[in-house]
Amino acid sequence: MRDQVANYLRSLQDSICSGLSQLDGQVFEEDAWTHTSGAGGGRTRVLSNGNVIEKGGVLFSHVHGDKLPASATQKRPELAGKRFEAMGVSLVIHPRNPFAPTSHMNVRFFIAGADTDNPIWWFGGGFDLTPYYGFSEDAVHWHKTAKQACEMLSDERYAEYKKWCDDYFYLPHRQEQRGVGGLFFDDLNAPDFDTCFSFMQSVGDHYLPAYLPILEKRHNTPYEDRHRDWQLLRRGRYVEFNLVYDRGTLFGLQSGGRTESILMSMPPMVAWAYQAQPQEGSAEHALLQDFLVAKDWLG
Repeated sequence: MRDQVANYLRSLQDSICSGLSQLDGQVFEEDAWTHTSGAGGGRTRVLSNGNVIEKGGVLFSHVHGDKLPASATQKRPELAGKRFEAMGVSLVIHPRNPFAPTSHMNVRFFIAGADTDNPIWWFGGGFDLTPYYGFSEDAVHWHKTAKQACEMLSDERYAEYKKWCDDYFYLPHRQEQRGVGGLFFDDLNAPDFDTCFSFMQSVGDHYLPAYLPILEKRHNTPYEDRHRDWQLLRRGRYVEFNLVYDRGTLFGLQSGGRTESILMSMPPMVAWAYQAQPQEGSAEHALLQDFLVAKDWLG
């Protein structure tokens, strides 16, 4: 079970890095690491100061420990104190051009109580898109591809996981969505391992078809300093979410993970401004009003 998943995840990391490198013209640098306790490790790949990607990280990790951290047992208290094994691929891509959106994807597999007669396993993951300037055709393409990824389960699953994504990637203190959403799922362990594993693969395999066409279309768009300023300001929201709410970040830090790899999702440059409000009727205002709201993009 674990070997099947780990082999797929490594190949997914390879294919995503290859596809993004072909567009950017530069390659990801690999940093292989071992957990400080010796309990597993991973491969962190980062592309910095590229032609298209200002900073991008694609991480494969496979770690294990004596007990799950608090972030993993908050909603599953019955798992407290159990040995665990966790593996996954997680990525964040921050393009240089303000008109090209940031994207995030994660697929993961957990086993709790692997040393017992009745181990508990589940899959999770998804992908979401964070634009700085809104384009309806990009959001529609993103969600069409997300829906295609779900079709191997059922027609209803896209709507369920789309709503879960909208609910999860929300900043309560800002009363804003982080982006235009996508998919988010967790605790998937039914009807059987093969079906759940196939679905996780479908989500992972649909990331590049969802993102590359958007990145190809937007990365050469002419922009001015004011567009860049807005991008850096909105990246601040991304940092706020990852450090305050993101369960993956909390799990990594609480389990003694490698800090450099966990925080690879942070953008290279970011800005905060006091009470910054875009002018009504501007493209920046349209992002907040028309895109950073939970809505049916395929309706």
